[in-house]
Amino acid sequence: MKIYKYPTQEELPALLKRPVRDASQLNATVAAVLADIKAKGDAAVKEYEEKFDHVSLQNLAVTEAEMQEAEGLVNADLKAALEQAHKNIEKFHASQKFQAERVQVTDGVECWQKSVPIQKVGLYIPGGTAPLFSTVLMLATPAKIAGCEEIVLCTPPARDGKVNPAILVAARIAGVNRIYKIGGVQAIGAMAYGTESVPKVYKIFGPGNQFVMCAKQQVSLHDVAIDMPAGPSEVEVLADGTSNPVFVAADLLSQAEHGVDSQVLLVTKSEEIIDKVQNEVERQLALLPRNEIATQALQYSKILLVHNDEEMMAVTNMYAPEHLIIETKNYMELSEKVINAGSVFLGSLTPESAGDYASGTNHTLPTNGYAVAYNGVNLDSYNRKVTFQHITEDGIRSIGRTVELMAEAEGLDAHKNAMTVRMCNKN
Repeated sequence: MKIYKYPTQEELPALLKRPVRDASQLNATVAAVLADIKAKGDAAVKEYEEKFDHVSLQNLAVTEAEMQEAEGLVNADLKAALEQAHKNIEKFHASQKFQAERVQVTDGVECWQKSVPIQKVGLYIPGGTAPLFSTVLMLATPAKIAGCEEIVLCTPPARDGKVNPAILVAARIAGVNRIYKIGGVQAIGAMAYGTESVPKVYKIFGPGNQFVMCAKQQVSLHDVAIDMPAGPSEVEVLADGTSNPVFVAADLLSQAEHGVDSQVLLVTKSEEIIDKVQNEVERQLALLPRNEIATQALQYSKILLVHNDEEMMAVTNMYAPEHLIIETKNYMELSEKVINAGSVFLGSLTPESAGDYASGTNHTLPTNGYAVAYNGVNLDSYNRKVTFQHITEDGIRSIGRTVELMAEAEGLDAHKNAMTVRMCNKN
């Protein structure tokens, strides 16, 4: 990790910029795959499964027999962990239910909102170097609470044509309706356009590699909504002289092992802790099975030494991290100054991995600085708000002339007339 001491305000934008990759070839490749899926449906999906996931599939859907087999392959301890995590995620997201209120905005004019679930949602679950069964719980649980009628899940199979059993068990626990053995761009295309096997959905959720993210953004232009724009996963840790370097290093590495393009950032006002953290990173890194991945990720990672709390928070709100861990002595005080972040972890005993799995919060979060404008997945992500209004004769008297004047001033005479005829014909 490269150290930058006391960067100026002018230097910060460049230091906090995420690695930039040439996307021109990526966009063209993804567009070609999506076009094939749209034109040829299942046939194209199977071709790309053989090409990219190296598996020849007769049927794309996971069968009930495969679900039953998965139940027997997941040990009791992991199944109990999945159920506990699901319970916590369910409890937190259920607390987010919308409470509608009818508002009398003026005499005779009443307005309100109704929360309506999105009928068909698609969930993408990565299954490459790390099959993310935890993401199944994060995405399907709020979809079920919201009342989505159809919950479709796509995930890449292994070369034997089977899906990771923990993914299937998590899907059953969370209430997924349909599961398909499809990965990558072809999964996004299948859910966006619909095929002979896969139903078209109205909104797609879930993380993925650069090809998946590019596909989501392309289909969102015309065909389907998506949860959020995103990029490689990232974490920022705030530390001071009281922070435990073992914990800080562990938090940095837990993010670095996600992928070679993950980014970790340590911001501290204590020069003394930097060496301690770096020594711990090296010690713990050597013990990790995903050592090679984490090592490459650390090449993009940085340590920023700043003067005080104010500068720490200025850096944080400029960077807008996906995950923010505040391990300083005054973590509650600093938490009040957080403006831009996806999810925040407070104190030395709250690692990011708690939120990734079982604390109850959602781990599907905005990355690449999008936290300045986007929030992570929550119950509202699966709902739409439909607005209603009801006007009585008193309401016509209250706002009729206002509507006429405004419509006339905008040159929209038919708009004005729609109110005028009611004002002239009211009893």
